[in-house]
Amino acid sequence: MRLLVTGGCGFIGSNFIRHILGKYPGYRIVNFDALTYAGNPESLKDIQGDARYTFVKGKIEDAALVNDLVRSADCVIHFAAESHVDRSIVDAQPFLTTNVMGTYVMLAASREAATKRFIHISTDEVYGSLGDKDKFTEDTPLRPNSPYSASKASGDMLVRAYHETYGLPAIIVRPSNNYGPYQYPEKFMPLMITNLLENGTIPVYGEGRNVRDWLFVGDTCSAIDLILHKGRDGEVYNVGGNAERRNIDIARKVLEMMGKDERAITYVADRPGHDYRYALDNSKIERELGWKPSMYLEKGLEATILWYRENGWWWKPLKQRLSSESKGFWEKEKP
Repeated sequence: MRLLVTGGCGFIGSNFIRHILGKYPGYRIVNFDALTYAGNPESLKDIQGDARYTFVKGKIEDAALVNDLVRSADCVIHFAAESHVDRSIVDAQPFLTTNVMGTYVMLAASREAATKRFIHISTDEVYGSLGDKDKFTEDTPLRPNSPYSASKASGDMLVRAYHETYGLPAIIVRPSNNYGPYQYPEKFMPLMITNLLENGTIPVYGEGRNVRDWLFVGDTCSAIDLILHKGRDGEVYNVGGNAERRNIDIARKVLEMMGKDERAITYVADRPGHDYRYALDNSKIERELGWKPSMYLEKGLEATILWYRENGWWWKPLKQRLSSESKGFWEKEKP
């Protein structure tokens, strides 16, 4: 099978490419990535000599290039996206360009090429915010609260429309908060770990009471693999980690595992429109495809901390670049 993976130099995309090439010797992958600040070709350094792997630099809004690439693929797995909420609050324009218009270009090309399957990677954030009870199901109405999640919800609606109107064999995947190796160090988990490795502090929004459902990236890749091969066209699949924790509890666990105490926590001004809780109901993917997360949170945290300890060559140059940029709302200490 020939796969076109967009955003394959990003966090989940690079892990997915490595997963597929390791599992399916006969598959070929074209990785199509614009190499924006979060796209790092070093994330796939170990497979760059693999004859089954090809990298193409370009933007998903480039219709001519996209059309050429899609025509040569059997299936499209669409990871490419602007994905950091803080950045979307500062400037929403890149999110609309990539997550809405870019997704449209990918869909139009896939329809023209009669792509066998289009897998769109979305996010649990499109559902909005939960209270203390219940979980998001695939039928929960979309109520995005940030420019980022609104742009992803818009992309989801385009995917649905292309299936309903044109019969495009498309599937939407909505994972919960991912963590693991090769995650850009502006995100909560790698930011904490790398800051502590540099004897810095952990920034925690507000009082740290916001709840997230944590999912190890390897489990995400196995779920997308199953959905690609066995999912039903036109469906949405939630992919949750069954590991809800408050942000402050995650911070404390990371501190404990890294031999630090709570003096390393810095409470910062809360993010505008900060969703209180995300939690996904996995019943559908468990029932239809037999998938469940396999990595317990504590084991996943241990593996992730170890990876960042051993791979400073990957993240230290990114932290240096990040330090020269606006890091987002975590720079603003709590009044």
